[in-house]
Amino acid sequence: MTTLARAWRGVRWYLRELTGETQYDRYVERHAREHAGTPPLSRREFERRRIDGQEPKPGSRCC
Repeated sequence: MTTLARAWRGVRWYLRELTGETQYDRYVERHAREHAGTPPLSRREFERRRIDGQEPKPGSRCC
């Protein structure tokens, strides 16, 4: 693997972690292990629940 390709993979990983993209992937993996046979939430429903859960505790959000 070239240095440029490794650097791109590192940047892509970092941005996905920073933006929360990987949270859904982790949820799907955990759901498959713990709740085999039942379908996981759709990405849309997962994001809706995640956002709704953040509203009561704003933390460092500005708005």
